[in-house]
Amino acid sequence: MRRFFLDADIVAGATVELGADETRHLRDVLRLGIGDEASVFDGRGHEFACEIQSIGKRSAQLRVLAAIDPAAPESPLDLTIAATVIAGDKYDLIVQKSVELGVSMLIPMTTLRCEVKPADAAKRLERWQRIAMEATKQCGRAQLMKVVAPRDFKGMVEDLATTAVLFSERDGQPFDKLQVERSSLTILYGPKGGWDDAELDLARQRGVSIVTFGGRILRAETAAIAITAILQHRFGDMC
Repeated sequence: MRRFFLDADIVAGATVELGADETRHLRDVLRLGIGDEASVFDGRGHEFACEIQSIGKRSAQLRVLAAIDPAAPESPLDLTIAATVIAGDKYDLIVQKSVELGVSMLIPMTTLRCEVKPADAAKRLERWQRIAMEATKQCGRAQLMKVVAPRDFKGMVEDLATTAVLFSERDGQPFDKLQVERSSLTILYGPKGGWDDAELDLARQRGVSIVTFGGRILRAETAAIAITAILQHRFGDMC
């Protein structure tokens, strides 16, 4: 069933209206017509089977038939990742795969060795949020992954204190020693050049757990995707 996003309170029996972008996708890309069925999700975990009633130039009306279960359930692990912004379109890949892997929130982060200036990272926020929404539609989740405004490493660490885990290529405990005694977890991923010594020192001072990759040197985008998958396997719902 084709899926559409609508940020609204949806109830069975009601009629909902898709906006211009979703209508254009319904009409011009998917070529759906009146009477066809589609599903609509609200980004908060709810999804509904609907029937298309009318299609206009900038909106479409759908009748809500019934609540349905999303194709992809939410992980029991409330996982937030703070991943250092990297240049080019590789960060787009991190955003997309984080959605697919069940991440709850993505925080773009700037660090001492970050290649992207904070102001430039902020300009990409809307793009990342759009990618997250499209990935949600494709992977079957009904909960939108939040992509929030970029933050700097120092501020992140000072706010998180002992509730975060920082992954590093060096100077940390082995991954198999990591214990998660709560249903939520925040992970910090560094830049492609690795963490600066001053950042690791600050993390230790604030009580942030530092975990190593087990001797493997991974590209920034590889680490963000691979380790997130491992965390969902170990502490979430990926069997």
